[in-house]
Amino acid sequence: MGSYKTKVFNALIAGFASMLTIGILAYLSSIHISIMLLAVSFGATLVLTYGFPDNPFAHPINIFFGHFITAFPAVVITSIFSGPAYLLIAISVGIGIFLMIALDVVHPPAGGNPIAVILSNHSYDFLLQSIIPGSLLIIILSYVVNNFLLKRKYP
Repeated sequence: MGSYKTKVFNALIAGFASMLTIGILAYLSSIHISIMLLAVSFGATLVLTYGFPDNPFAHPINIFFGHFITAFPAVVITSIFSGPAYLLIAISVGIGIFLMIALDVVHPPAGGNPIAVILSNHSYDFLLQSIIPGSLLIIILSYVVNNFLLKRKYP
């Protein structure tokens, strides 16, 4: 019975910490129209950083580079090529996953970035205004919340 209580407690902590982190990113994004620190894949990132902080996929290097190297090729592809979205999505997802695995910076939530980039027709600004600063803020907040508030080692 004790392990069930521990699991529920950890789930509550993960949920609250995720709410806090996304709330901060959303609030900062609401301050000025040109700032959008959110990406749809960031919610899944928080599942890892707060629910499974020991998992290598939750490590800062994986978060930052996983998000960047999946979004970047999609932006490049959409700026160079035109074609049906299904083809651009397929190519971009394949390239992003290849790069994460080949460079050993796998972050599964980032696999969705190319889909969001292409369906939303994002440009390089998405990298500079959302992916890079949003990933960095998630890493910083995850470090602070896990290490100082929750008193558990991250990463």
